[in-house]
Amino acid sequence: MEQMEIMYHIQMKKGDVGRYVLLPGDPGRCEPISKYFDNAKKVAQHREYTTYTGYLLGEKVSVTSTGIGGPSTAIAVEELSKIGADTFIRVGTSGGMQKYTKVGDLAITSGAVRDEGTAEHYMPLAFPAVANIDVTLALREAAEKLGFPYHVGISQSKDSFYGQHQPERMPVSYRLQNRWKAWIAGGVLCSEMEAATIFVVCSVLKKRAGGVMLVAGNQELPPLSSEERAKLTDLDPLLRTAVEALKILIEKDRAASA
Repeated sequence: MEQMEIMYHIQMKKGDVGRYVLLPGDPGRCEPISKYFDNAKKVAQHREYTTYTGYLLGEKVSVTSTGIGGPSTAIAVEELSKIGADTFIRVGTSGGMQKYTKVGDLAITSGAVRDEGTAEHYMPLAFPAVANIDVTLALREAAEKLGFPYHVGISQSKDSFYGQHQPERMPVSYRLQNRWKAWIAGGVLCSEMEAATIFVVCSVLKKRAGGVMLVAGNQELPPLSSEERAKLTDLDPLLRTAVEALKILIEKDRAASA
């Protein structure tokens, strides 16, 4: 019998994951997400990649952590795709960029500013980082059904956390600060580090992708109140919305193939 290939970085093979995969950055968020699945089991843990697989509506689904940033995220998407995954939802935290993106709100990303480098190894910068429309609409439907405040729009995917939060100490501060002002003026909802990579890689691989972010801070607003700080650790709206979106996609996919 031919031995199935094990993916080098994620340490999994075909059959270990479902076609639907949630993608948090933090390995520590995989187990909490898996608790929303039925019969979830940990199937792999290697480097920044931790994976749990279970079921939703009888369909096999998984959650795999990507680590922080584009390079490790692209590896996760590539290797998961090779073993059967075709629908990805980025599930993470972000910094709000508009005055109306309050802490605790959800940012459903329909596209992303390609302010990162990994996706340039797939497509030129003129190629947009756009989420799949079906995944985006499923996320919006899920947030509305559950009654969580949300916004749909563009995120900024960056490569440097401290380049955003402490741009004034960088030798290229003028560039960072001017671009930040431009993103805000253009209506960008939030700043994170993985969406653009996921969207471009999935476009190239002909897979579906979307993203939902919890606004966990907003440097454009005054300091947080104690009530707002409490929302920083409440991931329930984020996780429930992502899981509900998977259920919506599963049902619609079944109806389309019936």
